[in-house]
Amino acid sequence: MASPDDLQVETEQRGESVVLRPAGEIDLARSPALRSVLSRAQDARPARLVVDLQQVPYMDSSGVATLVEAMQVARRYRGSLVLCGMQERVRSIFEIARLDTVFRIVDSLEEAVGA
Repeated sequence: MASPDDLQVETEQRGESVVLRPAGEIDLARSPALRSVLSRAQDARPARLVVDLQQVPYMDSSGVATLVEAMQVARRYRGSLVLCGMQERVRSIFEIARLDTVFRIVDSLEEAVGA
């Protein structure tokens, strides 16, 4: 099992959007690290939080739950959470769980920042 330190997350401010770019698999060991980064980003209550999943080849249910939690936090402070750059394997998890109808999911970072 991988250690949580294996999850690198790049953060960037783009206008009113905060962009997070996790790199690596998001599983039970790494989802707490992602939760921590999301929480710190949401402390500033950005109008739009974008999670660019282009470098995430795999995500298990704990990673999905972490994103659901972040979406709920964003809604509470009237912000938005946008997911982009999903690889097919990750997108299929969202589709199977029908979460593609709950989350705002776009193809590119440009779309997400302008969404």
